[in-house]
Amino acid sequence: MNRSGLEPRATLSVVVPCYNEQGTLAACVESLLAIQDAALELEVIIVDDGSGDDSAAVAEGLSNAHGEVHLVRHPRNMGKGAALRTGFAKARGDFVAVQDADLEYDPLDLKRLLEPLRDGIADVVFGSRFLSYGAHRVLYFWHSLGNAFLTLVSNVFTDLNLTDMETCYKVFRRDIIQSIDIEENRFGVEPEIVAKVAQMRVRIYELGISYRGRTYAEGKKIGARDGLRALYAILRYNAHKATLPVQFLLYLFIGSIAALSNLGVFLTLYHGGYAVQAAAPIAFVAAAALNYLLCILLLFRHNAQWSTPGEVLVYIAIVAGVGTLDLGVTKAMLAVGAGPAAAKSFAILCGLVLIFTGCKYFVFHEPPSGPWAPSQPGNFPRPSRGADPLEFTFAADKKKPRRGTPRHE
Repeated sequence: MNRSGLEPRATLSVVVPCYNEQGTLAACVESLLAIQDAALELEVIIVDDGSGDDSAAVAEGLSNAHGEVHLVRHPRNMGKGAALRTGFAKARGDFVAVQDADLEYDPLDLKRLLEPLRDGIADVVFGSRFLSYGAHRVLYFWHSLGNAFLTLVSNVFTDLNLTDMETCYKVFRRDIIQSIDIEENRFGVEPEIVAKVAQMRVRIYELGISYRGRTYAEGKKIGARDGLRALYAILRYNAHKATLPVQFLLYLFIGSIAALSNLGVFLTLYHGGYAVQAAAPIAFVAAAALNYLLCILLLFRHNAQWSTPGEVLVYIAIVAGVGTLDLGVTKAMLAVGAGPAAAKSFAILCGLVLIFTGCKYFVFHEPPSGPWAPSQPGNFPRPSRGADPLEFTFAADKKKPRRGTPRHE
């Protein structure tokens, strides 16, 4: 069906992060521009991320030749996340998408991904390389296994059932993506965006896409270090809003590290001649400090409810209460004949539950994300062309440059 007879022409802003892609950038942009029709207008924002080849010159040539193409330059390489942060801020379309410059993804799929957004039933649409649609180049089993693992871990924390969290093809209503504060500078941006979109409780859809993967010899850049960073990003941006069972399981990991520290320090001091009245509190305080640091690193959001001094004071109060109990339980267990290791272990188990409860509901308390948005079409107002809820400035919007005039920053 011809959309032009049903609704006004929509504008799609496509952010193209580019780093050393001189061989594919021109073909990528030309393929993007080719999807325009009577119902779809494109704005292409190339973010040259400090390329060391001729990518910037190619991008400038494209900007000169096409009024829809804008060029933004980073003075040095900052990473894909930084490029997306820059590009999203410049976007002016009704909807915003990402297109890698390497042409692993087919721009024709963007038109399909736009359909749920234009129909008003979705706020974000992800393109999945693992749902059956189109041709897929067969490459790198361990990469696909890594993607599946990261997607699974992400889904555990977000409570989504995505099949491809790491996909490049993510299409958003502009007000959605421009309301997200992107913190990651490299490939950790993918799980970060998924986490923050999930916490907004907007309507998320997924469609299969085709995929033509590259080899490392052809310029593929993502590596094992990025996989580890993605795993950290999943924890960093999801854990503080995860469900109670998921948070408690993660806290068991954190608490186990602190508990082993507690036990090790206690036994070292106890067998070194310290009285239990001294060894137990010293071990407990050392473990509590480690526990606090791991909590704000991996689980809870620092300063979620209090400023740092208030947060520390509330934590100390809870630790003091549990520490008193820890000493009492340890002494009681020793008095009834339990060995030092068994006595301390039982006290630690009690402390784990109590400190987790205190941290979640008093020290780092955050309100839950709330219910998911209703699925009925029209739940959110449709964005209109020219709407600018966040009032970003873009010089090219103030005065459209003439054909042949460079538009770059």
